Amino acid sequence: MKTGQNRPLDEVYPILFIDAIHYSVRDNGVIRKLAAYVILGINTEGKKEVLTIQVGDNESSKYWLSVLNELKNRGIKDILIFCADGLTGMKEAIAAAFPKTEYQRCIVHQVRNTLKYVPDKDRKAFATDLKRIYQAPDEKKALAALDRVTEKWTPKSPNSMKRWKDNWDAISPIFKFSSDIRKVIYTANAIESLIPPIGD
Repeated sequence: MKTGQNRPLDEVYPILFIDAIHYSVRDNGVIRKLAAYVILGINTEGKKEVLTIQVGDNESSKYWLSVLNELKNRGIKDILIFCADGLTGMKEAIAAAFPKTEYQRCIVHQVRNTLKYVPDKDRKAFATDLKRIYQAPDEKKALAALDRVTEKWTPKSPNSMKRWKDNWDAISPIFKFSSDIRKVIYTANAIESLIPPIGD
């Protein structure tokens, strides 16, 4: 796997992921929470590359646009799919820097963020039901599954499905892609498989 913050990058990456690793630092006796944002690319040969790691605590579309422009300056011309977890301003920055790129909400994070609304004893069954949504063969069947799962779980856990409805425009692009590409997007959090969590 290639690393290096300033090396030239490929012109095309089929998929980019961004994820945050949260940690605490002591700054003049005060503990501050920071995040290291890892951008991981899957190149045209299917190999993973860490493209950049950015440390920040003040993210905005302007900040993310500067990060994406840095990647362009290192050689990237096109990204097919960019997977992110609803970071503030990220969707707008991607649209500005790479207007043809498909923005995809990270399915792993979407599932995780939803599980917290369900009692521990129900989580396994709930996660199984969620799979019927994001592993559906097309968007029409996914929406039908979304309605069924919402109807089943809302009486028990009223907030459990709200994020799926609210974020559907960023979740649904996955149904445009082949099953092989979709598997890459939803079966693993690619960054966490490379870098273990540092703190909480």
